[in-house]
Amino acid sequence: MKKFIIVVTAFVFLSASLPVQAAGAKPDITLNVSGLVCDFCARAIEHVFRKQAAVKDVTVDLDNGRVTIDLNPGKTIDDKTLGRLMADSGYTVTGITRAKGAAHD
Repeated sequence: MKKFIIVVTAFVFLSASLPVQAAGAKPDITLNVSGLVCDFCARAIEHVFRKQAAVKDVTVDLDNGRVTIDLNPGKTIDDKTLGRLMADSGYTVTGITRAKGAAHD
């Protein structure tokens, strides 16, 4: 029983630390990207974008070739920078969609 309590406590603690997106909330930016094929690709892109001060969270959807980005409040990142970061990582942006009201330079 003691192990069960420890496992449940660890699960609750870890779950609480994960970023949560409100149901129905759209990401600030969605990038359509060609060349995404593996989990290593996803982790590399997440690493690159999380270094950016404007980025709050980034998610890579390998199945659909999409990278979604949530921005920190009051921050922005321009399309040219998005394209450069992806190109420097070895991928090509084929489209950029911003949520209504998401600012950009």
